[in-house]
Amino acid sequence: MPSASARRRNMRGAFKISPGHKSAIAERNILLIDDVLTTGATVDACARALKRAGAAKVFVLALARVVRPLASDII
Repeated sequence: MPSASARRRNMRGAFKISPGHKSAIAERNILLIDDVLTTGATVDACARALKRAGAAKVFVLALARVVRPLASDII
C-alpha cells in the first residue's frame, strides 16, 4: 500500500464475525496478538469487528513496531 491511509481504507470491513460465533465473543475481553505493527490498520479492523460482535474490550499486544525515521535521523 502506498500510504497508511490507503492501508486503513483497504482494511475497512475486511473482518467479519459470523453470527454463530458472536456468543463466544459477547461481553468478553479479547487479546489480539500481532507480530509486527506497522500502520495498525489490521488490528484496528479486527478490533472494530470484535467490538461490533459485542466484545467488552479489545487489547493489542505487538511483538515489534515499525518506526519511521525522523528527517533529522537521515544523514
